[in-house]
Amino acid sequence: MAGHFLQERRAGVLLHPSSLPSGRLDGDAERWLDLLADAGISVWQVLPLGVTHEDHSPYQCLSAFAMNPALFGETTGAHIDDADFESWKASQQHWLVDFASFMIIREQQGSAPWYAWPDALRLRDPDTLAAIRSRHVTEIAAVCEQQYLYHRRWAQIRDYARERGILLFGDMPIFVAYDSADIWANPDLFLLNDDLSPEYVAGVPPDYFSETGQRWGNPHFDWDQMQLDGFAWWMQRFTHHFDIFDIVRIDHFRGLEAVWMIPESSPTAVDGFWQKTPGDALLATLRDRIGELPLVAEDLGIITPEVVALRKEYDLPGMAVLQFGFDAFDDNPHKPKNIHNDTVVYTGTHDNNTTLGWYRSLDADTQQHVHTVLGMSAGQDVVDTMIEIALNTPACLSVLPMQDLLHLDEEARMNRPGTVENNWKWRFDWEQVSPTLVEKTRERLLASGRTGVSHD
Repeated sequence: MAGHFLQERRAGVLLHPSSLPSGRLDGDAERWLDLLADAGISVWQVLPLGVTHEDHSPYQCLSAFAMNPALFGETTGAHIDDADFESWKASQQHWLVDFASFMIIREQQGSAPWYAWPDALRLRDPDTLAAIRSRHVTEIAAVCEQQYLYHRRWAQIRDYARERGILLFGDMPIFVAYDSADIWANPDLFLLNDDLSPEYVAGVPPDYFSETGQRWGNPHFDWDQMQLDGFAWWMQRFTHHFDIFDIVRIDHFRGLEAVWMIPESSPTAVDGFWQKTPGDALLATLRDRIGELPLVAEDLGIITPEVVALRKEYDLPGMAVLQFGFDAFDDNPHKPKNIHNDTVVYTGTHDNNTTLGWYRSLDADTQQHVHTVLGMSAGQDVVDTMIEIALNTPACLSVLPMQDLLHLDEEARMNRPGTVENNWKWRFDWEQVSPTLVEKTRERLLASGRTGVSHD
């Protein structure tokens, strides 16, 4: 791990590997890291790297541990060091063979979710599973070897980043998808009925943005069961993330204080209730094991004093998004004057419009209000102004989506929450990145004291 990244002011860029020109972690990854280093950027933030479902969302994956083949390309013919592979495989036994079996069965079942499989497969009948693993030894081994090669390739990228003084910043969704190898292999760790259907599902309650709330559909954890073995599954999950990233964002961090429990039969989130969770005990267990926690708390939305206290207890920075800072409330945490050094500040995130797209969507009066709040003079560019403000806040880390560095409009938006079409598809082109942009970015970082990468 990188040590405490709050010690120096840093700047990062948010870009998922699928948004590289090739869409993969091929030679583009090293070229990208060289670009970041040239610009003085010392953090690369990505979205989750997991195997996605058909909607391509990296926040609903088929495994909490496996890496997405779509990000890595062809592995046929790649050399495998047998001793290294066997050592890695032994260290991954808590998920690897179950995941490989899950993927082979899923393919045989026409990509149907595991909860729609025949009972013997759905309920993991030991004899049936043993027969499948015996019959498909070669295919299961191939999946394991693929995952080894993906992890080895990512390790190369991490080494390349480290040599250039760049930290890799990952993202961990707090919940896992119902259709995942994790729930199929460990149903006792989740709140499921006897038929393995969810008893309650996750989401958030009605608020200013949605009168029916959000119903995500993920099964909830059985926290009582998880505490019996000292949160073993969570420790494995954190270990996995710390093995591949220097910093990890916990998505929906407030779920470590309390979660919104929606009865599975409810079509919306209206009928849910808050249930406390043992996040304090979980984080204490993790801190006892590894010491300082290189975590960022995604604490957007309605956050209670209890959530803030939990974050501060473990010295975790929270988040601020400048696009959210233009309301009439003086204590809005997204306003620049309210951003402190225990914060990671963004112009926008992967769930926001690009800053230019956001600005163009505002009516003329609201645009004028933005100008006034930002102290803009005639002729100033709103995207440049937002970037400058983000870089010059006291935040320990300022992260800029690549789309904002390139001044792109709504067409370059990564995700539109609540929709399933045309998300997660945007890619940039190398021709869009000019030497002028690189030099301008480096000058901005020097001026704002965010010089995490040294240059000769």
